[in-house]
Amino acid sequence: MGYPDNVLAKDEQVVLHRHPHWKRLIGPVLVLILATAVAAFAAAVVNRMDWDPTAKNVIFAVIGAIWLIVIGWLTLWPFLSWMTTHFVITDRRVMFRHGLLTRAGIDIPLARINSVEFRHGLIDRIVRTGTLIIESASQDPLEFHDIPRVEQVHSLLYHEVFDTLGSEESPS
Repeated sequence: MGYPDNVLAKDEQVVLHRHPHWKRLIGPVLVLILATAVAAFAAAVVNRMDWDPTAKNVIFAVIGAIWLIVIGWLTLWPFLSWMTTHFVITDRRVMFRHGLLTRAGIDIPLARINSVEFRHGLIDRIVRTGTLIIESASQDPLEFHDIPRVEQVHSLLYHEVFDTLGSEESPS
């Protein structure tokens, strides 16, 4: 399953593991395409100039360096951030982990969850994503944005919470 397996308690089972929705990657992909097109156009313009070959090579290197910085910052970094963001539901808790260089996370025991809501607008409904809102006993509601198939996750989480509460309230 990947990342969450190493943080699970003994006998804890993963019910759902998701990364944020792919819509978070639309901007970085567009930046990649646009930056590559601009760099290629600039290189073609420089190539047509009647300049000294050494000057052309220096300008090509500058164009390449600028392209690498833009791609690294606006495409690669968001992609790696997306890859290292995990939303996990187990049979005991909800886990959210994010961060590339500095990791952060939160665990919410299922027994402490008071309510589960979701919200999604028209575009989110078209691409089947949304915001999951979890209210626990001791905190303000937590919002998890761009959860794929948020209605299914909402329903699954609600049933997990109900099953957990039901098993704790029933006599053993």
